[in-house]
Amino acid sequence: MAAAPSMTMILRRRTRPPKRYSDAIFQGRDGSDCDNVCCERCGSGDFGSKLLLCDKCDKGYHLFCLRPILVSVPKGSWFCLSCSNIKKPQSFPLVQTKIIDFFRIQRPSESTEKLSQCSIKKRKRTCGLAMSKKKRKLLAFSPTEDPQRRLEQMASLATALKASGTEYIDELVYRPGMALRSANCAALEKGGMQVLPKEDIETLNLCKRMMEKGECPPLMVVFDPVEGFTVQADRFIKDLTIITEYVGDVDYLKNRQHDDGDSMMTLLHASNPSKSLVICPNKHSNIARFVNGINNFSPDGRKKQNVKCVRYDVNGECRVLLIANRDIRKGENLYYDYNGYENEYPTEHFV
Repeated sequence: MAAAPSMTMILRRRTRPPKRYSDAIFQGRDGSDCDNVCCERCGSGDFGSKLLLCDKCDKGYHLFCLRPILVSVPKGSWFCLSCSNIKKPQSFPLVQTKIIDFFRIQRPSESTEKLSQCSIKKRKRTCGLAMSKKKRKLLAFSPTEDPQRRLEQMASLATALKASGTEYIDELVYRPGMALRSANCAALEKGGMQVLPKEDIETLNLCKRMMEKGECPPLMVVFDPVEGFTVQADRFIKDLTIITEYVGDVDYLKNRQHDDGDSMMTLLHASNPSKSLVICPNKHSNIARFVNGINNFSPDGRKKQNVKCVRYDVNGECRVLLIANRDIRKGENLYYDYNGYENEYPTEHFV
């Protein structure tokens, strides 16, 4: 990826982060030096470029001292917790018809549902045999058997999506004025992209079909006062299980140079930077948006990683998958390394 022009607090995304913290003195709204501004949390006035002033009370807070942490300076007005009166996100109604409509779930006939259950049982039997022959074969997730619990899992995701103003989608979206689908060409990847084997493509497609029928991965989205929305395993998840695909609107990286989204994901790292693509999940996304990143600047942070982010060539197109990189216990939070490719994302202050 070509080097971007030098700037402060402009490039805010996973593909290339803001400049590292500087010791520059915080500049006030009138342009004067405000070296007496200190963070209300830690009491320090250091890292002036990371001090954020509340637009109501004028108190200062470091981005990394806030809980949840803010990765970048938000656009428009910002208010501290005392002034914003933020409440816990309103839970999505645990009503089957509302959940079916929200996720646009297909309503299968009774015979189709029985066939689906048989195919899941058959898949469970064959997966074990396949793993003994081929260690690196990807596995489809195993949905929770209890339909009521699945509704609760999907309601938790709907709660997070509604609170973030995001529409649910489970595929890459190509919209007018952004990148065309024809631009998503894995052959353009700098250095080449690993090809997803045919049997793993079949596993991925099985996961997609299950999602369409409301058979979601066994995950709960919970609101944590420190980390914000985070994803928990709601049952044991085996190593190499496909968790989900990272989805959203596809756009050219060059169009997102001044975007302040903190969840942007590299889709195509092209030899020609003008053809590089990113996934933008701020308007359309799925549960992948809420899987948190590790602090990969500390050994303890790296130990928390239980999911890996991998880009694959799938039938000539780039796709991004989140895959379990070890066995995950029930109740364990999901984490992956935001710096899987560029090694530039600022995670020093992640919890």
